[in-house]
Amino acid sequence: MSPAQRSHHLLDRLGATGSLVCAVHCALLPVAIATLPALGVASWLGEGFERGFVIFATLLGLFSVVWGYRRHGEVRALGLLLPGLAALWLGNLFGPLHHALVPHAITMTLGGTLVGLAHFANLRLVHIHNANCAHNASCAQ
Repeated sequence: MSPAQRSHHLLDRLGATGSLVCAVHCALLPVAIATLPALGVASWLGEGFERGFVIFATLLGLFSVVWGYRRHGEVRALGLLLPGLAALWLGNLFGPLHHALVPHAITMTLGGTLVGLAHFANLRLVHIHNANCAHNASCAQ
């Protein structure tokens, strides 16, 4: 595996882990919101933090999955990534949804899960592609 392939593999793993941690965070957010005021840390995790995380997930996901698509040519990972990003952006930018606690948590959890699954699918597709290319001299990497 070349250094570029290793770095893309690492980015996919980072994206998958981060997205699934985000999904768990969003699922537990209603409980956290109930306890944060008592702990005095509610101001640390404002809307700017959430928006920054969605921007980061978007850039990392698009870079990694599009790179993988160019390599393996399968749309499955993109088919998970795009609806996941749409859900994250909808939950973040659409005011009525953003300010409704449970629907917001559900939307963000769904989006984070889809983005994480897209990274896992991309890892798998790149792995399959690389395994097939290792035994096929006609493969143009």
